[in-house]
Amino acid sequence: MFRSLPDDRLGYCLYRSVARPDLDRRSILAILDKARQRNRQIGVTGCLHFENGIFYQWIEGPWRCIFRLVEALRDDGRHMDMTILDQASLDQRLFQDWDMRFSDPEAASLFDWLADWRSKSGDQAAYVERVRAFLQSVDAR
Repeated sequence: MFRSLPDDRLGYCLYRSVARPDLDRRSILAILDKARQRNRQIGVTGCLHFENGIFYQWIEGPWRCIFRLVEALRDDGRHMDMTILDQASLDQRLFQDWDMRFSDPEAASLFDWLADWRSKSGDQAAYVERVRAFLQSVDAR
């Protein structure tokens, strides 16, 4: 999908993955620190939510950087079962002030947010919109 975008076009990717079972809070904070450094260098912004062993991450920036980053993330052994929920071009960044925003259940529970939502099963677009709205609304660090 990204390959057809103009070079200067913004793109985003939202994915979900399962953390390696032995990943502890200290490791999560190290991932966050490294992501913030890398993202600052390549012009990527976004949000990472971690809850019950599941990562949800929204990354946005120049589409070529996002495409390369997604490929690198697929090979990262700290998580598995990476599922791309959505990716496309983007008119304006959602997390422009965050090299990598972070939230966890201490800030708010994505699973509770989704449990309260009544949706037709299988409506992927509505699910993605609900996750995006959560990531934007939660008090993050």
